[in-house]
Amino acid sequence: MSRIGRMPIAIPAGVTVDVAENNTVTVKGPKGTLTRTLPAEMTIKQENGEIEITRPNDLKREKSLHGLTRSLLHNMVVGVTEGFEKKLEVNGVGYRAAKQGKKLVLTLGYSHPVEMEDPDGLETVVEGQNIIVKGIDKERVGQLAAEIRGKRAPEPYIGKGIKYIDETIRRKVGKTGKK
Repeated sequence: MSRIGRMPIAIPAGVTVDVAENNTVTVKGPKGTLTRTLPAEMTIKQENGEIEITRPNDLKREKSLHGLTRSLLHNMVVGVTEGFEKKLEVNGVGYRAAKQGKKLVLTLGYSHPVEMEDPDGLETVVEGQNIIVKGIDKERVGQLAAEIRGKRAPEPYIGKGIKYIDETIRRKVGKTGKK
């Protein structure tokens, strides 16, 4: 049995979970609503405040989908109750991040400032040299953070660029002059 897949998901107070046909799951909570179609092979049962996911057999595909389905459903429940956030840090001389309404304006050493519009359901907040991406969908929060980081990824010699707060950059030694 999958160690992750067999763990039940506790449904907190104020959260409703509806399982429709085709395993289309809708999770409603205080922060919003998420809907996702999960693999049809998995059986999703909801009883006494918990959700359990079972698989029909031990084929390799079903085994791999078991843990995935449980993780996706758990992330939906956590998202509508607490939400998710990713923190990025802007490093470099002259590199700045600013907010103009719903636009994130990044000055990253290019000939023009890079502007990014906040997608629906996601929010970016600028605190000093840090950018915080917030939302209820873990996948979309991570994707937007990766796109922001991709505008100027950290380089290994000086460390300039946009990096995740918990990321460590493997530094390289620069050129040595001839004497």
